[in-house]
Amino acid sequence: MNLFDWFKDKLTPATVAQRQTDSPQSALLHREFAEHPSKRLTPARLADILLSAEQGDMISQAELFMDMEEKDAHIGAELAKRKMSVKKLDWMLVPPRDATATEKKNTALLEAVIRDELDIGAIRFDALDAIGHSYSCIELGWGRTKKGLWFPNQVEHRPPTWFTCPLENRNTLHLRDNSSMYGVPLQPFGWIAHIHKSRSGYLARAGLHRALAWPYLFKNYSVRDLAEFLEIYGLPIRLGKYPANAKKEEKLDLLRSILSIGHNAAGIIPDSMQVELSQIAANGNADAFMAMVNWCEASISKAILGGTLTSSTGANGNRSLGDVHNEVRLDIRDDDATQLDNTLSFQLVYPMAVLNGLFADDRCPTWVSDTQEPDDLALYADALPKLVNIGVQIPATYANEKLKIPVPEKGEAVLGVVAPVNPPASATAGLAALAGLDTTTRVTQEGAITALAGQGDDPAQDVDVTPVSSQVDQLAADAGAAIKSMVDTIKAKVEKAESLETLRDDLLASYGDLDTAELVKVMSLGFAVADLAGRFDVKEGG
Repeated sequence: MNLFDWFKDKLTPATVAQRQTDSPQSALLHREFAEHPSKRLTPARLADILLSAEQGDMISQAELFMDMEEKDAHIGAELAKRKMSVKKLDWMLVPPRDATATEKKNTALLEAVIRDELDIGAIRFDALDAIGHSYSCIELGWGRTKKGLWFPNQVEHRPPTWFTCPLENRNTLHLRDNSSMYGVPLQPFGWIAHIHKSRSGYLARAGLHRALAWPYLFKNYSVRDLAEFLEIYGLPIRLGKYPANAKKEEKLDLLRSILSIGHNAAGIIPDSMQVELSQIAANGNADAFMAMVNWCEASISKAILGGTLTSSTGANGNRSLGDVHNEVRLDIRDDDATQLDNTLSFQLVYPMAVLNGLFADDRCPTWVSDTQEPDDLALYADALPKLVNIGVQIPATYANEKLKIPVPEKGEAVLGVVAPVNPPASATAGLAALAGLDTTTRVTQEGAITALAGQGDDPAQDVDVTPVSSQVDQLAADAGAAIKSMVDTIKAKVEKAESLETLRDDLLASYGDLDTAELVKVMSLGFAVADLAGRFDVKEGG
């Protein structure tokens, strides 16, 4: 079987099976350690890091971006929201346009392999690291399933510091190695290299973290100043006095003693020196520092999620504004999912389809994430029957898609409407005959029972147009009133109870006092009706 990559270049099984970073040229990458440029970061240093990345040295920028997610809990939490919102989406493989039966079958087979063999949630999460960096690379090692199908049996996210861009093409990722200043191209079918457009620009400038770097820096300054303020807030001013002829060493001893008094409430000084504690304490408040911190975090939330009310309500937040901000967040999620779907279709589904010979190189399934939110079920349940009744032709698939109700498989059990159980037709005639009434006449329960019990001389008394089948409803209504009276009695006891134990004892003590006379009457009437209908059936059957 001839194998071809995305660019129609021929591949061999040997080149596909071997991971690119296992080569001797890339060995040094595995022994690199981060420099953590966020230490002692200044505005001038940050500007140098960003400028160097634009000129081809992307290592310091990548390390800084990793530090930002690690050290700033707000940035880490907001980015995690974006990643997790895509990670949890359901997905499916869609066959190519005008797919044949074989292509549909092979699409289902390929989807089953991916679901069984790969942790798609982890792959999505790692790939979406590209939101901040503009790129994220996951290396693949290939193996076979028990049935002999090719699949990535080694999936490993590689640090963004391992990659660079050649100056002649700043939108192309290369793997750094010791054979070239600007590395080597990524091995076809060996990577899921997700390029994420958080903003326009070439790769070194397209990452969202470049917009977050400045608020991150300013927030760090404010947090540091706030910590220093809180360290001395409320402490008295300590003054040390030394003689005019004091030596430098004696002055340093006095200074250390004053500092020790501040932290340990203890210290020693020579007799010739003095320490005074002023009653004037360091005063002020933290409002200025917190104003800067809040501004920075609000800016970060806007950049990542498109708003602030999905992160915190703020002083003037309300539900309606929160809903608007959440709609913006969903738009961002849908775009993240769409970009990632394209990458997974091109760099995961296509290689698996081609390696296994399931599809021609110009016919391949597409990865599709389900970003549709379910519509209001109650709204559709009310509107669809009305629209159908006036002649609107609505495909069943439309309702399934809108309400996110899956189409049942062939032979799969489905929910249905339970048909009401009606009494046999003979029940009407039975009551009428046993009551001495004409079989064409419909009677009420009380008329039939009265006639049968000999409580009325006129067999046609209480005759009306109520069918016997409705007697069950009448009995239920009568019983409902009796039951409601009992429930109201119990409710009153619950409201007056001081504890569960008191309520329990009160219920047990009053069980025999509940008025059940009306309920007994209704049940007796119901049994009588059933008995008479049964007698008629026996009589007619005999």
